[in-house]
Amino acid sequence: MSILALSNISKSFPGVTALDSVELAVASGEVVALIGENGAGKSTLMKILAGIYQPDSGTIRIGGEITQLRSPRDAARRGIAIIHQELELVDTLDVAANIFLGREPYRYGPARLLDQKRIHAQTAEILERLRTPISPGTQVAKLSLAHRQLVEIARALSLKARILLMAEPTSSLTASETDHLMEIANELRSHGVGIIYITHRLGEVQAIADRVVVLRDGRNAGTLTREEITHDRIIRMMVGRDLATFYRTPSREQSESSFDFNEFRTRRYPEHTISFTAYGGEILGIAGLVGAGRSELAQAIFGIDPPLSGSVSTGGQRLSIKSPRDAMAHGIYLVPEDRRSLGLITGMTVRENITLPALADYASAGWIRHRCEAHAAAKMCDALKIKTPSIETPTANLSGGNQQKVVLAKWLSLRPRLMLFDEPTRGVDVGAKAEIYALMRALAKDGVAIVMISSDMEEILGNSDRVAVMHEGRITGVLERAECTEESIMRLAVA
Repeated sequence: MSILALSNISKSFPGVTALDSVELAVASGEVVALIGENGAGKSTLMKILAGIYQPDSGTIRIGGEITQLRSPRDAARRGIAIIHQELELVDTLDVAANIFLGREPYRYGPARLLDQKRIHAQTAEILERLRTPISPGTQVAKLSLAHRQLVEIARALSLKARILLMAEPTSSLTASETDHLMEIANELRSHGVGIIYITHRLGEVQAIADRVVVLRDGRNAGTLTREEITHDRIIRMMVGRDLATFYRTPSREQSESSFDFNEFRTRRYPEHTISFTAYGGEILGIAGLVGAGRSELAQAIFGIDPPLSGSVSTGGQRLSIKSPRDAMAHGIYLVPEDRRSLGLITGMTVRENITLPALADYASAGWIRHRCEAHAAAKMCDALKIKTPSIETPTANLSGGNQQKVVLAKWLSLRPRLMLFDEPTRGVDVGAKAEIYALMRALAKDGVAIVMISSDMEEILGNSDRVAVMHEGRITGVLERAECTEESIMRLAVA
């Protein structure tokens, strides 16, 4: 008998049908991988199960009983916990407060004071189970994205749920952290927990799933049993086509232009300096473990957190970069790791986000020429295949992959000379990944220097012309294409 069964679930929003008669069942102790391209309806379905949205039609059965989930509190009461793809944490609270937010234990007595000792002890126990060095008293704002993701996982585990929804739980985790999460998932499965596992990392699907349920355009596209799960079958079912050119052997068409970074020191690792060159026409991959200082390097180059020392030069000219405005003036642009917080204004429309960096180009005598602006935004949406009901749709309503394309769109019309991609396909489906990789190669072919920071080893090996490996704020080696293997990269990453 299924611990959870969804029948004929439909949900529409203005201008779009997100779900159309979707069916999904999960048995006790079963891991069902729910996959599909961005915009397929996975996030909407998860929000219905989390009590955030209510379906327009259909039924939800938990333990055989028809139920309505009117709020997240309802879902938690029925034993449903969710690990969100876009992290839902309160930066100003500490780790323990976030994990028990809304479920705080109190000490007995007339004053009903919060039992801080109990909260911190239980949090420490869960964090130890995750083998993470995070302290229960650390403010979430001070944590890296990877550690915030572990806090989100810890919060879900604290609920002791019967049904666990895991949406991109490993998107910011290292390989060892991912392996440990797989162990925890298997442990939960052995205790009868039903798991819905959403990921774009197909290797994880093959490793953990008992069944695969595929959504395409808000409808069921098919199901694969354990014996039927292969990389190629999953892709064909997801996108309706083969992606034979998902990765292409990089072939550097190095131009004469280059950006030289000399003796860079970031605030994260002030004791080390970083020097390297990014050539026009190549994709330079930057690999390393979480905490190696890769994102800090990208932010320093872009002027978000200027370096303590060092210089950038191109064509024999030294550049002064003290702010993102300075970087943009030199044709340097950053696609950040955290697109929602750093790459977009999610309350603004697709049109407004795409045209914002060059708004002056669409103005005359201080007035925005909206027709010109709309034409430019529509053209970029078409070129990048951004799936949106309208260019006037709030960016927050788009799927993760389409939000990432909006971040790309706003820079591409500005003729970049150096593009910094920090985790360019985090939370992005396989079809959108192929499109982003093709776009990166096209930019390189046009002579743009591409610096790609990624924790995905397959991504690094599949796209890089050279790979610079970082460890604790310094570059421990630069590998030419012929030298790039997983073993050689990991050897330098832990040096």
